[in-house]
Amino acid sequence: MLSKQYDFMGVRRAAAMGSLLLVLISLGSLATRGLDFGLDFTSGTSVRLNFSEAVAIADVNSALAEGGYGDAVVVSFGSDRDIRIILPVDESVAEADQASQAVRVGETITALLSATTSADITLEGSDYVSAKVGTELAEQGGLGMLVALCIIMVYIAVRFQFKFSVGAVVALAHDLIITLGLFSVFGMEFNLNTLAAMLAIIGYSLNDTIVVSDRIRENFRRLRSGSPSDMVNVSLNQTLGRTIITSFTTLLVLVSILLVGGESTQGFAIALIIGVVVGTYSSIYIASNVILMMNVTREDLMIPIKEGSELDDIP
Repeated sequence: MLSKQYDFMGVRRAAAMGSLLLVLISLGSLATRGLDFGLDFTSGTSVRLNFSEAVAIADVNSALAEGGYGDAVVVSFGSDRDIRIILPVDESVAEADQASQAVRVGETITALLSATTSADITLEGSDYVSAKVGTELAEQGGLGMLVALCIIMVYIAVRFQFKFSVGAVVALAHDLIITLGLFSVFGMEFNLNTLAAMLAIIGYSLNDTIVVSDRIRENFRRLRSGSPSDMVNVSLNQTLGRTIITSFTTLLVLVSILLVGGESTQGFAIALIIGVVVGTYSSIYIASNVILMMNVTREDLMIPIKEGSELDDIP
């Protein structure tokens, strides 16, 4: 337990206003600019190549540009010998022929790059992703997050109390909206890796919120004096050390992934870094704030006494 006690709830109104502003900016950007969906959600061709030795992305880009594929996007894929080349859809080819066209493009690019390097190149796959598949992915991903939020709300209502479940879900929605909003504002690509990060953010933020909620419930039952705001403050200070250590060690791993993981994991790492920072903040200032706004009391959290239990001690 930290020796210094911080008055987190003393600035809870200012924190709520700041969060509300960020959420409104995020929703505004999502409504006007939307997300920059990657190939996983749009039409295009994905070519996966394996080199017998480490490959430089810049050299591949130069070779593709000279070969007439200047609009291709090259990213590392798995290791420094695997790359993924993303190409926009060829509008001159009919929808029914796009799959076979993707195979031909993969073979053409393999031959093109083989002529520019001494390394052996293996075509791992060449696939066409249709807009219909991308739309289904986006819809299923969104539905998955909504289902997860509903299940979480029911779980916390049973595990703790309904007011706690509202606070947890509001905090999770806050984290997801702000993370998506930042991707929209800065025009970062949103792909399947980023979608996976969104689901991971739910798990991370929920874990932190449950730890804080458990301590709040314990202190409401144990402490005999103090206002609800005081008891929430005590609980937040008691869990602050654990929260800081968990967030810091998680960020160390994510920054490492961002720096050495290559472009294929960049969106995943950035989304989780944002989610960890925002999730740590929301477990303190959003979930706890909502609990206080809903006027949680000691009576809400007391262990219910079974009817007739007072007779059990009578001999």
